[in-house]
Amino acid sequence: MKHLVVIPTYNEKENIEKLIRTVFELYPQISILIVDDSSPDGTSKIVEELKKEFSNLFLLNQSMKMGLANAYINGFKWGLDKGFDLFTSLDADFSHNPLYIKTAICKINEGYDIALGSRYIKGGSTNEKDWFRNFTSIFGNLYTRMILGKTLYDWTGGFNTYTKNALEKIDLNNIKVKGYIFQAEMKYKAFKKGCKFSEFPINFEVRTQGKSKMNYVIVLEALFSVLKIKINS
Repeated sequence: MKHLVVIPTYNEKENIEKLIRTVFELYPQISILIVDDSSPDGTSKIVEELKKEFSNLFLLNQSMKMGLANAYINGFKWGLDKGFDLFTSLDADFSHNPLYIKTAICKINEGYDIALGSRYIKGGSTNEKDWFRNFTSIFGNLYTRMILGKTLYDWTGGFNTYTKNALEKIDLNNIKVKGYIFQAEMKYKAFKKGCKFSEFPINFEVRTQGKSKMNYVIVLEALFSVLKIKINS
C-alpha cells in the first residue's frame, strides 16, 4: 500500500528538516509531500536540498498564500493523481508525534476508512497552556458536535489518515470552507458517505519552534463555517 504523508508549511524553517528526517527514520518506506504556502522564510529551499537525499520526498510549491485547507486539498489531489492508496495529514511543527502514524496504519488494516488522532477521548491529551487556545479548541469541538450531530470528539484535529476510497467519496473539489475547520467538513462528508471511522487517543504537543497561526478572526470564521457545513452538505 503506497502511503503519502502530506505536510503543509508556512514559515517552518525551524522544524521542517527535523520533521522530515524523523518521519523517514521511523518509516523509510513512506513518501512525504511538503505543500509550501509560499513561505518567505526559505522553507521550500530546505526541502529542495533534502530532496537530493530522499527519493521519496516531494515538494508542491503554491504560487501564493492560499491557506491550510487549500494546501491539504491540493496535496491530497496530488497524491491521488500519483496513485497513492493511503494519506496521512501531519502538522509541520511536531504537534503530532510521527509515532502515531503506526497506530493509524493499524486501524486502517483493521478495516476502517479513516483513522483520527483525538485529543478528547480517553487517553488523549494536550499540553496547551494558553487559555484562549484551550477554550476555543474545546468549545469549538463541542459546538461542532452539537451542530453536526455525529459522535466524533475531535472534529478539528489535524492528525488524520484517509484511504484513497474515503478521499474519493468525500469529493475534494466540493470542500467549501477554509481554515482549519475544513477538517470538520471532510469528516462530515465522509460520515454521510458511509465511511467507517476509528478515533484513537493522541497527545497534542504545543509547538516549541516557530509561530502559531491561530487568532480571533480564524476562530470566529470557523464558528460560522460549521453552520455552512451543515447547511450545504
